[in-house]
Amino acid sequence: MIHRLVLWNIDLTLVDVAKVIRPAFAEAFKSVTGRRLVQLPQMAGRTEREFFFDAMARNGVSLAVGDDSERFVSPFSSEFASALAARRDQLVVEGLLLPGAAEALATVSQADGVVQSVLTGSSRPNAAVKLRAFRLDRYVDMTVGGFAGSDPYPKGALLELARQRAEERYKTRFSGKATVYIADSPRDVHAAKIADAYSVAVASGRSTSAELRASGADTVIGDLTDIPALLGIIESPV
Repeated sequence: MIHRLVLWNIDLTLVDVAKVIRPAFAEAFKSVTGRRLVQLPQMAGRTEREFFFDAMARNGVSLAVGDDSERFVSPFSSEFASALAARRDQLVVEGLLLPGAAEALATVSQADGVVQSVLTGSSRPNAAVKLRAFRLDRYVDMTVGGFAGSDPYPKGALLELARQRAEERYKTRFSGKATVYIADSPRDVHAAKIADAYSVAVASGRSTSAELRASGADTVIGDLTDIPALLGIIESPV
């Protein structure tokens, strides 16, 4: 019987594909806005929507008073997904599967009563491309989860949405600590707190272990090679 939902962040938790994301983003940005991307905003820990709007501000894409900036979002999302999909072979060549990621996903997938999915700042198509490139998609249920590039919610609300999707699919409750969110930034820790989920913070991104502890993470680990510690958390009584 399924009793635990494990949600994984993707970028800088499982993989680092920034070298491929940047040119794909620049191509989609120019296609949608007509402006060349000169200043690229910080991407770590942010959703695709957030760094797209930041990029517009930084690169002189002005909006008339009363204009709806949201009209750019859908075309950009589509163009970005196409640009990244066209570079799927580069993801493995120029990207990096982070230490322990594949082994951790594989091991957790064998744990009794656990379903795995993702909670990510990427859109659903982009999340799928990244996971497939490293053959991680076989370990997660992509029909549930949360995709901030596709679902217009902050991550705290998105985590709750992912939980609801999983509850509907698996006909069980994942309330409170029955949901575990594994990610690499303080913003992700805060999202877990908002949704009353258990947060495992991995110091594989831009934040140090000390910063992750200070943000209130329930558990902090250096990387995903510490699989026994991870399993201990996931298999502990709810």
